Formats: sequence, C-alpha cells, structure tokens
Amino acid sequence: MAGLQRIVCTKSSFGAAVKWNSVAAYQGSLNGINIKPAVGDRKSYSSKPPEYLHHSIVPTMHFQPSLPRLPIPKLEDTRNRYLQSQRVLLDDDHFTKTSKMMEEFIQGEGKELNDELIAMDKKNKHTSYITGPWFDMYLEARDSIVLNYNPYICFNMDSRAEYNNQVVRSTNMIVSAMRFLKTIRAGILEPEVYHLNPAKSDTQSFRKIVRWVPSSLSWYAAYLYKAFPLDMSQYKNLFNSTRIPHQGKDELRIDTSARHILVMRNGHFYTFDVLAEDGTIVPASEVQANLAHILSDNSPTTKHPIGMLTSEERNTWASVRQKLEEAGNAETLKLVDSAVFCLCLDDDAPGLEDPVKLTRAMLHGDGVNRWYDKSFQLIICKDGIASMNFEHAWGDGVAIVRFMNETYKDSTERPAVVPGTTPATIDCSKSVKKLEWNLTPAIKEGIETATKKFNDSTSSLNVKAIENRKLTKGVFKKYNVSPDSMMQLSIQMAYYRLTGQTVATYESCSTAAFKHGRTETLRSATIETKLCSEAFSKSGVTNEEKRKLLQACSDKHNLLTKEAAMGQGWDRHLFALKKLALLSGQSPELFEDPAYKNITHIILSTSTVASPAILLGGFAPVVSDGLGVGYQIGNERSGFNVTAYPQSQDVGAFLECVDSSLNDIYHALTN
Repeated sequence: MAGLQRIVCTKSSFGAAVKWNSVAAYQGSLNGINIKPAVGDRKSYSSKPPEYLHHSIVPTMHFQPSLPRLPIPKLEDTRNRYLQSQRVLLDDDHFTKTSKMMEEFIQGEGKELNDELIAMDKKNKHTSYITGPWFDMYLEARDSIVLNYNPYICFNMDSRAEYNNQVVRSTNMIVSAMRFLKTIRAGILEPEVYHLNPAKSDTQSFRKIVRWVPSSLSWYAAYLYKAFPLDMSQYKNLFNSTRIPHQGKDELRIDTSARHILVMRNGHFYTFDVLAEDGTIVPASEVQANLAHILSDNSPTTKHPIGMLTSEERNTWASVRQKLEEAGNAETLKLVDSAVFCLCLDDDAPGLEDPVKLTRAMLHGDGVNRWYDKSFQLIICKDGIASMNFEHAWGDGVAIVRFMNETYKDSTERPAVVPGTTPATIDCSKSVKKLEWNLTPAIKEGIETATKKFNDSTSSLNVKAIENRKLTKGVFKKYNVSPDSMMQLSIQMAYYRLTGQTVATYESCSTAAFKHGRTETLRSATIETKLCSEAFSKSGVTNEEKRKLLQACSDKHNLLTKEAAMGQGWDRHLFALKKLALLSGQSPELFEDPAYKNITHIILSTSTVASPAILLGGFAPVVSDGLGVGYQIGNERSGFNVTAYPQSQDVGAFLECVDSSLNDIYHALTN
C-alpha cells in the first residue's frame, strides 16, 4: 500500500502470448496482493531439513532467464487509454483541449521520445523499460519515507495464545526468517508461479519435467501446462539491505557477508549473530536467550533516538548522517546498514480490538524504536502482535507477501521453540552487542528537529476503520460480479456522495509476470463507476437497472485489470516518456497540461492485501489532500482502513459514505 504499493501488487498476467480468455479465468487474483504461499502442496518437496523451509527440486531462479519482457504499449493505445481515463474527470471543453494536446504529442515529440524508448529497451534486454526510471523515482524523492512511502502489513496472530509471548514469537519468526534466507540463497525456494490449472501443474510430475528444461526455455515449458512463473529479481533485496541517504539521490546497499540482526528496544540498538561462521542458523535457544537478555535491559528510553533521523527529509538526513560518520560512528552505522534485518521489540500492546491504534503503532509508531531505511522492520509488540514496515524503493509487495506467508506458516507449523523452552545457558553479554553512539551538539540538534517534524506529521494523520460482515467474496461471486470491482465501486460511490465529484484514483497492479516488471496503474474511476454512482444517488432507479450498472462496472474493471497486468496501462508508458524528455531537456506541452497534472495527483490511493498470514495493512495518502484507502474482502467480512489529513479530507464522513454505498450495493444485488 504505498500506500501499500503502493501496496498493491496484484497477481500478474502471463505475457503477450497469453490469450485473454485465459486471463479472465484468474482475474479474481489480479487485484491487490492476493498471493497464496507458492509452496502449495508440500508433497512437491523433499523432506524439510531444519535449516530450510523446504527443498524445491526446481531451482528458485530456473524460470528467470526466459521470462517474457515487459512490453512497451503502442503509442496510439496509450493515447486512447489516457483519454478514456481523462473523460470521466473533464468537462467537454477541457476534454477537447486535452485530446488535441495528446494528438499533437503522439504526432510530434511523443513519437520521437517513444522511438528513443524502444531503441533503449532493445539495448537492455536484461531488464524492463520501467525498472531504471522507477528506481530513480523512489531514490530521488526527497520527502520523508515515513507516511509518504513506507507501508505496513500486519501478521495474523498465532492461533495458540501461548505462542504469542513476545520472546517465543520473536524467536520463532527469526528462525523462520533465517530458514527463508538460507532456502532462497541455496536456490531451493520454490519458484513463484501462478498455476491456472493447479491440478495439472502444481504437481510433482510437472516439477520433475520442467526442472530438466533449460532455463532459456523453461518459461515456455511451464506455459504449456498453464503455469506462469513470476519475476523474482526483487527477492535478493530482502536481506542485509538498506537505503542510504545522499544529496539528491539515495542508494540501495546490500552486504550479504553480515551474519547479525539489528534489534531495537526503547531506542537502543543491539546486534547478535543469527548465522554461525559456517552458515548454519544459530540455535534457537541461543536466539531466545539473546532476546531475553535485551528485554531485561532496564535502560530508560534514550533521550536522543538516532532512528528518528531516518524519518527526516532525505537531504537533511544525508547531511546529519555525514556528521554521524565524522563523529566516529561509521562502524556503528555499518552494523546497522548490513544487518540481515531489523527487529523492533516494542513495549506497548496495541491489541487487535482497535485497528486505528494498531495502524498508528505499525505505520509510524513513535519514531523512537524504528530504523525506517532498512528493507524491512519486523515489529513485535509485548502482546505478540507482529508486523512488517518496509521501505519501498527496493521492491513491491509480491516479495514481502511471499516472505510473510512462508515465515508465518513455518513459525506456526514448525516452531523452533515452544512455551516453556529453556533459553540456552550462554554469556549474553558477549553474544549481544549494545551499540554506542558518539553524538555532537549538532547531531543532537538534528535529532530534536527530526523529532518535532515527525510528531507534527504523524499527529496530523487521521485514521479510521470500518467492517462490513454482510458483503463478502461469496456474495459478490454469487451474483457474478468481481469482488474487487465492487470494493472499488464503493470507494467511487462514497467519494461522489461526499463531494459530488469523481477524482483521480490509483489501484496498483503487479506486472511481475514480466522480467523485472514492477507495477502498472489500474485507473478504477471510469465512466461506468460514475454513471453507477449517479444512479445510486437518484430516486426512481429500479434494482434491475442498478444490477445492470453494477455488472457494467465489474466488466470494465475486469478489462482494465487484464490490460494493466499485461503491461497495457498508460501511466508507466507516459512516465517513462516524461523521464526521457526531462533527461534531454524537453518539456512537452502534454506534461504541462493541468489535466495531466490533475490526473497524476492521486486523491484516492487504494490498495488491498489478502493472505492467510495477514490481518490487515495500512498506508498514508500519497498527496496532502488525498485519502489512503486500504481494504480487504474475505469469506466472512469486508473492511476498510483509511487515512487522511483532516484539514483536507474527513475520514469519518468518507467511511460513513463507504458503508452506505456497500449496503446499497448489497441491497441491489440481493433484492
């Protein structure tokens, strides 16, 4: 949700060779993160040694070399899709002006830029045309990554209450995370594959056959079985990874030689090894002892929390970091940066009863016990609630959700310690290193400034949530409408009821079916959703008429989903062309058009995440006058977790409109 991609990553499409009727068969998995553990049927593996999650007979990166490349859409198709998205936002006069501007663009500068983009893409067949510009977008952004970029996703609790003890759960999750790390680095993590026909392809016989097909042809062999491998290039960024601030543009840094994790508590920093010198996982009882030792440290919360600096504007943080290094903290920073990951042990217990309190704790917290630059922070509270807060530049939600699925499943089904396990008798004062910092007056002043900015920004964020137990996946499927399309429609209807307007809306769709694919934007505000929103606000419209409008919204949403998943949206294409124009000193009139600026100013940033391992997720708006709309729909309930800055958006009023819209949709479908 970058909100979550913001999180939205969707299950992706298969590539240009896939027939659209095949795509339609799995469209329900396309919107939002909805990825079941790729491990599937455990019979597909050899026995699981304690050091690994499993041992796939198909190498992890077996399909990577033959993945199809992300297509560059035809310029004329981008024009048509762009204007289609604009039509719902513009009146006739402004639409005519924008249409003319777009036509001039594709006949002139746009054509030249597109030819240049195609030529560059042909020279870089190892990657996708969007990878470089997308990394640059994140790393060049100077805003704080807190709220603006880092989302959170919360794990479900262990069903056995006694296993949610903070030390027990932390130990088990660390060990399972290390099993994931070792499994992927050994090349035996099951490849991420979407199985259109699981009975045929999610089988041992399929794996035995496809593993012998050369990697240069393996994707095509899988395709014959209607199995579609997904890009896994981002997985290498999960561990020992961090974002380093620099003036103008940050850096992603990975150091796979490090064997320690970083643990934070009350703003203090600790490290201890989780991998031994021979590469084996440190015994779980020793991990448990080290965690207990850290929790026994009665040092008060630090007066100058260094981690707060990672919430700063990026150029400011780069300047203060340089001062930290000059003050003799370079080696300490290296320990932080190179750590396998960051574990935040929080003393509070937000509970599951209040999603608002939970969101605040996991989305930003108090800033004291966080290091937001790490690829991910595993936050575990006193009551055992566990969550991921992750930096977004290095990758999208597909890798994070796979990690969460595997870690949750392994830690609950194969726990390394149980309640009552006796911690190892070791000298934790030697195995645990508490990091010390040398702080000059200038650094302390920087921390104080960062703290004030952090408190001002996070306190201004409004968070509210609702739950609806009438509308579930089953209800929507019973009436042959896409669950995701109806959730998106309820968002459009709600905003229309609240403001009388239709605004720029973003739903992210993963393009992981392609080599180095990232995401494409699904523009879920359409003529169909606008007509439906208007009709539901009028009297005298029959239920039969409403159902026809609901079906039209569902059909259009499904079409947009297919197009986005196949890399056939307009956002990424125009983004890449604009980037090329800037690099060459050009300023096409199209990108100065107020209509273009308006449609890329995302008022409704939406995302969904669904998995057996996941409770909920959340993110802040992407613009100051927008809404961050996280939602879920399952077999028993649907729900929304929404954020906004109250000076521009009333979250409570919006959610009241969402609830009334959901109820009206339910009434129209069922009566």
